[in-house]
Amino acid sequence: GRPLPKIFRLTKKSELIKGIFTGATINTPSMLAVEDCLDALEWADEVGGVPGMVRRSKANLSILEQFVAENDWIDFLAKDPATRSNTSVCLSLDLEPDQVKQFVSILDTEGIAYDIGSYRDAPPGLRIWCGATVEEEDLRALTPWLTWAYHTVKDE
Repeated sequence: GRPLPKIFRLTKKSELIKGIFTGATINTPSMLAVEDCLDALEWADEVGGVPGMVRRSKANLSILEQFVAENDWIDFLAKDPATRSNTSVCLSLDLEPDQVKQFVSILDTEGIAYDIGSYRDAPPGLRIWCGATVEEEDLRALTPWLTWAYHTVKDE
């Protein structure tokens, strides 16, 4: 007897709604999408809300800042720290454009990093997501692979 959200209804006037199986649009948002949003908000609260998420992003950026400081072949695309993003971190490499493509391809092929290449309209380089949803240990695990990929491409 409980009403079923429209998104889950497969019949209307006791007849099967065939359009659902051919891609017809239903104007009711998916209850699963709503639940995903609620889970995301709950997680954000658990990590300290907006201030906690900002702290996580800044901590992630600091891992890459340290890595860049220790390696002369990689640098921030934004030279001025005041203009640097702490979420979508863009980096340049001491490589030719075709070598950067190879670098990105190697990381993808090895299952290390996907979609890590710079934006299409940006200079050749890397774009690493450092937002609050990324764990610090994952970035720490990534950096040795960046070094490996650089030397693999540079030494060819």
